[in-house]
Amino acid sequence: MAESTRLVDLVQERIDEFLEDRAPQLTAIAPEIDDFLGFSRDLLSGGKRFRALFCYWGWHSVSTPGIGFDVTEDATSVDFPAVVTAAAALEVFHAAALVHDDIMDNSDTRRGRPSAHKRFESLHTDNAWLGSARTFGDSAGLLLGDLLLGWSDEVFDSGLRTLSDPDAAAAARKEFNLMRTEVTVGQYLDIVEENAWRNHPESELLPRAHRVIVYKSAKYSVEAPLAIGAALGGATAEQTESLRGFGLPLGVAYQLRDDLLGVFGDPQVTGKPAGDDLREGKRTVIIALARTALPANARTLLDELLGDPELDAQQVQVLQGIIRESGAIDRVERIIAHNVGLARAALQDAPLSASARAQLTQLADTVIQRTA
Repeated sequence: MAESTRLVDLVQERIDEFLEDRAPQLTAIAPEIDDFLGFSRDLLSGGKRFRALFCYWGWHSVSTPGIGFDVTEDATSVDFPAVVTAAAALEVFHAAALVHDDIMDNSDTRRGRPSAHKRFESLHTDNAWLGSARTFGDSAGLLLGDLLLGWSDEVFDSGLRTLSDPDAAAAARKEFNLMRTEVTVGQYLDIVEENAWRNHPESELLPRAHRVIVYKSAKYSVEAPLAIGAALGGATAEQTESLRGFGLPLGVAYQLRDDLLGVFGDPQVTGKPAGDDLREGKRTVIIALARTALPANARTLLDELLGDPELDAQQVQVLQGIIRESGAIDRVERIIAHNVGLARAALQDAPLSASARAQLTQLADTVIQRTA
């Protein structure tokens, strides 16, 4: 995957260029704004860059007929800089979403470091400022997320301005706007399920959990970046539908793997505490499946403990054991395999470049086999 590494480097360079360009604007306002810049740089460095890669492959799949995969060769295209910039915009958008998500989930860590709002909270504490450190941290984190959200639009628009086809630029902007709407309402559906699940019949909990996956993560993580990249390349309706047919089930599989890691992942690998989703009370597919298979007493214990932010290590282990005994892990693994199968089938005979079909198939394996 050396070519993928090269693309990731180009995306990072574009992000760094943007931050360097915006730095004078912020520092001219007040020296305190340096913290915004520093935290932004940390958030936007590293990461898996799946969204950027899917955006690139969406473009590559409809704009390059060859069988090879060569970023250096693609770089000769007049539209390649626009694609890299659009991919960078997706990563800035993702950083904004992570900042907001960590506040809503009360997550203390992200990628093994304190999350943005916790860093602002520490800033308040270290300087012995007045008022509540937690309130300051949450408020400053919200503002940082808003700033990154605005910046993602600026980066995206700068890419669209250099695209050779105005119609392609308009189509890509439409896809970007749709993604932003879907992930925002998906986040809302997530917090609704955490708080209102008791108000719905047992038979509705699984489809409602699946709906959250689709709109909070699956579309945003895989389908939308592919569709945006395809739009940049002037994709036909058939090509876009093929990519959606691949992207949505793979996105579902991606989030289901993430849900398993949120319950059973190794903190040294995931960068988040063990059982973090259990403390946050996430009403995920794995929880919905577990509840349907558990006896009444075990289901009651699961409901009592799930969502308690003060869960200790022993209580986390109790919940993990209950979920294991329910058979939910095996059922989720089968759902993951089924969705990956759907994604691979969508690529067969799809009107996309052979090189893109091969690389997307390979990336599908990377996505579902990840451990962080």
